[in-house]
Amino acid sequence: MVTPDFDIRPTILVGDTADISYQRTLAVLRDESVNPIVTMEFSAKRDGILCGLKEVRALLGKILPETGSEVWTLEEGAALHAREAVLRISAPYSSIGTYETAICGMLASSSAWATAAKECVDAAQGRAVVSLAARHLHPNVAGNIDYAAVVGGCVSCSTTLGARLAGITPTGHMPHTLPLILGDSVTAIQAFDRHMPHEVPRIALVDTFKDEAEESINVARALRERLRGVRLDTASERGGVTADLVKEVRVRLDLSGFRHVEIIVSGGFTPERIRAILDDGGPVDSFAIGSYISSAPPNDFTADIHEIEGKPIAKRGRTPGISANPRLDRVM
Repeated sequence: MVTPDFDIRPTILVGDTADISYQRTLAVLRDESVNPIVTMEFSAKRDGILCGLKEVRALLGKILPETGSEVWTLEEGAALHAREAVLRISAPYSSIGTYETAICGMLASSSAWATAAKECVDAAQGRAVVSLAARHLHPNVAGNIDYAAVVGGCVSCSTTLGARLAGITPTGHMPHTLPLILGDSVTAIQAFDRHMPHEVPRIALVDTFKDEAEESINVARALRERLRGVRLDTASERGGVTADLVKEVRVRLDLSGFRHVEIIVSGGFTPERIRAILDDGGPVDSFAIGSYISSAPPNDFTADIHEIEGKPIAKRGRTPGISANPRLDRVM
C-alpha cells in the first residue's frame, strides 16, 4: 500500500476537536513552567485489526519536535490484542497533550472499520469484497472508512478519496439512478458502455424493473463479451438477494452462453449472510458491503502515561513503566 496523504485539518491541529480538559491541563502546566518528557502508550479495549496508525503518524509529523521525541508502533493492518500497547510516544507533554483525544479517535474508528471489513472478507472465503460504506457516514470521514476497509482486506472501495489513500482504483457499479432515468436497464448499460473509459468494468444492475434472471440475459445479449458482470441488489421488500436467486441467474446465464458474466451481490450483507448464502451453494463472485462496515462500534482506545522523565509511573489499575511488546517498531 502506498503512503497515504491524510489531510490533518486545522481544527485538529489547533485543538478544537480535543477534550477541553486537556486544553486546560496544558494551560496550567504552562503557567507553572512544567513540561516533562512523558511516555504515553495507547491500547484497545478488544481484539481486532489495527488501523489509523498512518493517519496518526501524519498528525505526529506536524506536531512533534524534530528532536527529543520517539514513536513506536505496530504495523498498519496488524492483528491487535485487547490491552496491548500498539502505539508508544515519548515527547514533551506540551507537544502531545492536546492530541490524545484525536489519536484515540483515529485509532478507535479506523480499527473498528478495518475489523468489520476483515470479518466480511473472511466470511467470503476468497471471493472479492468491495466497500460501499461511505454512503452511511458523514462525508468528512468517507475517505477514512474506505481506506480502513481496504486495510481490512477489501479489494476496492467506492470513493475516489478512499481509493487514493489506499493506492488503488475505486470501484463503481451502475446505480439504480441510470436505468430509472433512461427507462430500462439495457438502455442504461448500453449508454454506460458508450461513454465510460474502456478500463471501467461493465457491470449492470439488474433488479430495477424486471425479473433479475430475465434482466441478466437481456443486458448480456446487449453487451455480449463486453459485459463483465451483473449486480443483484434486490430490495428487502421483495425478499432480498437469496442463494436460490443467485443460482437461477447463474444457470440461466450459463445456458444462454454467458458463463463469463460474474455475479456481484449487495444489499445489507453481513458476515452471517455471506456465509449463509455460500453454504447454501449461492455462486457469488463478489460482495459489496456497506452498512456492516460503517456501523461497526468503535474499538475504544485508551492512552496512559507510563513514564515521566524516564521514571516509571501509572494510575491505579495500570502497570508503571514501559510495556514489554517486541512487536513494536520505532517509526519516528
